[in-house]
Amino acid sequence: MKKARFLVSLTTGDNDYQIEQAAAADETARRLGVDLQIMHAGNDAINQSQQLLKVIQSRNEAHPDAIIFEPAGGTALPQVARAAAQAGIGWVVLNRDVEYVADLRRTCHAPIFAITADHEEIGRIQGRQLVALLPKGGSVLLIQGPSESSAARQRTAGMYETKSADIEVKTLRGQWTEASAYRAVSSWLRLSTSQQARVDVIAAQDDSMAVGAKKAFQDHTSGTARDLWLGLPFIGCDGQPKTGQAWVRSGLLAATVVVPANTGLALEMLVKALQSGTQPAERTLTRVESFPALETLAAGRARGAGA
Repeated sequence: MKKARFLVSLTTGDNDYQIEQAAAADETARRLGVDLQIMHAGNDAINQSQQLLKVIQSRNEAHPDAIIFEPAGGTALPQVARAAAQAGIGWVVLNRDVEYVADLRRTCHAPIFAITADHEEIGRIQGRQLVALLPKGGSVLLIQGPSESSAARQRTAGMYETKSADIEVKTLRGQWTEASAYRAVSSWLRLSTSQQARVDVIAAQDDSMAVGAKKAFQDHTSGTARDLWLGLPFIGCDGQPKTGQAWVRSGLLAATVVVPANTGLALEMLVKALQSGTQPAERTLTRVESFPALETLAAGRARGAGA
């Protein structure tokens, strides 16, 4: 039996969650004894599309048995997915709900499915974290993901669903990277309006962006103002063990939302599907949770306010 080959296409190599996605894929591939290639799209959907089409259309290289794909842009590349299916290549979409998966499964024998976190629930948890940190209301500076990202939109919608009405939200845009949040906050601090802005919590839709925002406040403020900014709670999302969770334990962040890496699960499901000749479930949802628990976060904030 030939050794199975898989390609993992990730959005970027400059994001702690995507780094964990790559590490989980590598570890699982070694454990399962399969060949693995990892590509990064540089947060560019066109580049990602071209990378994947080159692999699918290649006449010189053997096709992978399946492609595991986390979309870098606003669409999940339906034309590329169809090209893969027509070539008999399995297709797994990560962290995005897409309608075309059901259509392709009706006409293709290769394994085709999706594994995703519930991004609205991630946002709901972050909204509850804001309530725990601001029980009497207040103002939040939110660093969102890119406007074309459905995950960013869903996380925002979920956050608005659970935050209290007396919590005001101001928004900036990032690109799921520390550097992009650093630039966004640095630019905002140069505006005269930022000097009068009341902010009680800095929230980011990604832990890397939360850290980038904190570095911008450290580098572009001074004296009492710097102390005030850096003394605010900073919260993020994704909560990987070596980054987000570690940053909460060290005090760099006040909270995060744990979103498990799912490339390893995708590889396990693909190997099982290829061995059994069956299609996995069309959609698998991974569990997300607050870190620390909401009760712990609220109790810690209450102790800090009392002090």
